[in-house]
Amino acid sequence: MPRIFDPRELRAAERHLRRVDPVMGDVMAEVGRCRIDETPYHPALAALIYAVISQQISVAAAASIRRKFLALYGGRAPSAARLRATADDDLRAAGLSSRKLRYLKDLAAKVDDGVVRLRRLKAMTDSQVIAELTQVLGIGRWTAEVFLLFRLGRLDVLVADDLGIQDGIQQFYDLRDRPSADRVSQIAEPWRPYRSIGCWYIWHGRRTRTT
Repeated sequence: MPRIFDPRELRAAERHLRRVDPVMGDVMAEVGRCRIDETPYHPALAALIYAVISQQISVAAAASIRRKFLALYGGRAPSAARLRATADDDLRAAGLSSRKLRYLKDLAAKVDDGVVRLRRLKAMTDSQVIAELTQVLGIGRWTAEVFLLFRLGRLDVLVADDLGIQDGIQQFYDLRDRPSADRVSQIAEPWRPYRSIGCWYIWHGRRTRTT
């Protein structure tokens, strides 16, 4: 499996976050070593397909639809051309809504036609990747940022609009209300250049305290 994150970078990120933010240090003490490098690797197109499938549904529901979707292709994620050619009725039978079906077909068409250049994403800046991916219907800034973090291994991505991150910030920083994206950005400013790792800790720390 390709290595997305360098373990030495992760250890450097842990030291930095602990040094610049005492609250983050407490969260890190609860969660332990950063394990973002254990995130399953998927090729770019597959990662985007799974992201679309997972939008606004439970983890269990997404897993069920994903299994049925992959079964259409012998258990492996399809190429853009093959997805594009798949009958809509077959995708609906796998559990995809009409909206997500439209999003996946738009993704397949834009990749197949070269509008979205997945092979070039690694060489692009974060802002360029976001601009490239958000050309696709159903892929907004949040999905693009998650792709930057978990698929491209970018270390300084702040997913400020994520409700889980906002809830975690509210909890750990003793805020009265859920913070806005701008407020999250202010709190996370000291985390640079490792805001991705800070997000990982906030998200996992929140899960630790609610389970």
